Amino acid sequence: MSAEMMLTFYRRLYPFKSIFQWLNHSPTPDSFFVRREIAFNLPGDVIIRYNSFNDHDEFKRQTCKLNPTRFEIGPVYTARPRDRKTARPGTFNPTHRELVFDIDMTDYDPIRTCCSDADICKRCWAFIAAAVRVLDTGLREQFGYVHLLWVYSGRRGIHLWISDKEAMGLTDDQRKAIVGWLTVVPKDESKRLNVRAFGSRALPASLQAALDHLAVVFTDLILEDQDCFGSTDGYEALLKLIPDARVAEALREHWASSSSSSETKWKDFKTQIKTYPKGSTARAILTEAMEDIILQYTYPRLDENVSKKRNHLLKAPFCVHPKTGRVCVPVDPEKIEEFDPEKVPTVSQLLGELDSGGDGDEHHSDWERTSLKPYVDMLDRHNAAIMGEVRNEKREAGDLSW
Repeated sequence: MSAEMMLTFYRRLYPFKSIFQWLNHSPTPDSFFVRREIAFNLPGDVIIRYNSFNDHDEFKRQTCKLNPTRFEIGPVYTARPRDRKTARPGTFNPTHRELVFDIDMTDYDPIRTCCSDADICKRCWAFIAAAVRVLDTGLREQFGYVHLLWVYSGRRGIHLWISDKEAMGLTDDQRKAIVGWLTVVPKDESKRLNVRAFGSRALPASLQAALDHLAVVFTDLILEDQDCFGSTDGYEALLKLIPDARVAEALREHWASSSSSSETKWKDFKTQIKTYPKGSTARAILTEAMEDIILQYTYPRLDENVSKKRNHLLKAPFCVHPKTGRVCVPVDPEKIEEFDPEKVPTVSQLLGELDSGGDGDEHHSDWERTSLKPYVDMLDRHNAAIMGEVRNEKREAGDLSW
């Protein structure tokens, strides 16, 4: 993208007011915004950190002045980030920040077969869709969070921002604990899951609930669409996860002389399990292994470092990915399977829509005349829910300033 295109995007299309309200939790400037760090990324890998603003107009003016390739959002501090040098030593610290998660498609490279590295298509988006379903449900049901904003990263992943009051105030240790609870798949693909309590054969209730959904995903995505076990490397990876050496070797010999599909290989595995009597320990262990394999191939894979620290910077919604030109738009988790990353609006597309509108004058809400509108509307509905909750809390506390 040219610098001119980016400047036009910021001047006419970027929804600064909506982003302000989302970060601020209020229609008028409050500490959640004025003490918030905004970091600008400039060409040449230059990062200008610890910017802060009084309102969305000042935020827009500085963004247009710097014309960054993107900008990132940090925590709320004890003082305005731009005034940090005048704060007493040791008193400038982060106090609040959305609980954030990052799911990146490259973490699925060891198992997806349609794309690799930075590439992503509608087919492998199904891995992200499965992760969103599980994580969205788990965070709502297990932790009681309500204000979840899912945002496409612009290239190969998705970000989650949780703005609930309790989530905003979590310490780094508490965030680390939540991430640990939600992390299931080991970094080493050859290692088996270790999620069952010592002395127990049962999965934790949260994982059992996820398994019911992921078993269907496993059949559709892993066995049929991606055919993950079709190649020698693919089925060897599967065999490493089978804890019974006799079964693994029998399957290896059988598959070496055939070119069967993943679906057939999975049936072969089930057949081998049935060679052990019902109720036997060996059969139970293999049945558990089968469940664990389903989880290993379909459960959310998180970039843990993004979530653990309050001061971690994360790209703001509606920024533009410099490689693809796509805008980082919100995504409806209820329609996550329908989302197609290749159909997300690009800067050039949006500017073309403005030009075809026949009005060259600049307006504050030019995004309303483009395909960006449904995505900004989604953020505004999210903001209304956050501010509605804050308003009710203030009324209950006797604060009638709203």
